[in-house]
Amino acid sequence: MSVKIQCFQQAPFEDLGYIKEWIDKKGHSLAYTKFYEDYQLPSTDDYDCLVIMGGPMGVNDEDKHPWLADEKKAIKEAIENNKKVLGVCLGAQLIASVLGASVYKNPETEIGWFDVNITEKGQKEPILDSFPTKFKVFQWHGDTFELLEGARHLAESGVCKNQAFIYRANVVGLQFHFEVTHESLDQMLDEAEAELLEAPFIQSKDDIQRNSHYINETNQKMHLILDRLIK
Repeated sequence: MSVKIQCFQQAPFEDLGYIKEWIDKKGHSLAYTKFYEDYQLPSTDDYDCLVIMGGPMGVNDEDKHPWLADEKKAIKEAIENNKKVLGVCLGAQLIASVLGASVYKNPETEIGWFDVNITEKGQKEPILDSFPTKFKVFQWHGDTFELLEGARHLAESGVCKNQAFIYRANVVGLQFHFEVTHESLDQMLDEAEAELLEAPFIQSKDDIQRNSHYINETNQKMHLILDRLIK
C-alpha cells in the first residue's frame, strides 16, 4: 500500500539522502515543505508520515528563522494526530522541543564518523531488532536534547548521551545521519566546511571522506528503521 510522506526540509544541502531512495523503491508518494523557499504548510490530512530533516540552525533561532514557529506547530499537530514521524538531527531536536524537552549546546560538537551504543532499553525495541550494540554513524551537530517524557532512550555515546529515542510507537528521533549518501555527504562538506575546526570530536574533511565506506552500512540501518516505522 502506498504511503503519503511529507518532508520538512530546512536547508537545500540537507536532503533526504537514502530516505528518498527508500521511498522510490517502495513506491510511496513524497511531497516537500522547503522552509528556505516560499512554503505552505500541509494539512495533516494530506500525509501519513512526516520526515523532518536537519539544518544548521537551532530550534530556538526563531528570530533568524521565523518559520521555525510554524514548523513546530505543524510537528506537534502531526504527533497529536498520531502520524508516523521521523526526525533527523535538527528534526529530532524539534520533536523533543515541541514535546516539552530542553534543547541546548552539547559539551562537544560532533562532526564525523563516531561510535554509538544501543542502550539496554533500545536492545528490546522492535525497531532496532538485529542491530549490533555498537556501530559507526555520521554526526554533524552542536546541540543536544533532554530525553522527553514518555520516550524510550535508544542510543547513546560518551560524548552525547541522547542519540536516539522512540516516543509511543510512531515517533522516532535520530541525532545522527543514517540517511547520508556519498552525494549528500559531499553537499554537506561543500556547504559547511568552515565548521570543521580543530576540536576533539571534529574530524577533518579528509578523514570524513576516508571513512565514507560506512555509508552502505548506515543506509542499511536506515532501511530497516523505515521498514519498521512506515508500514
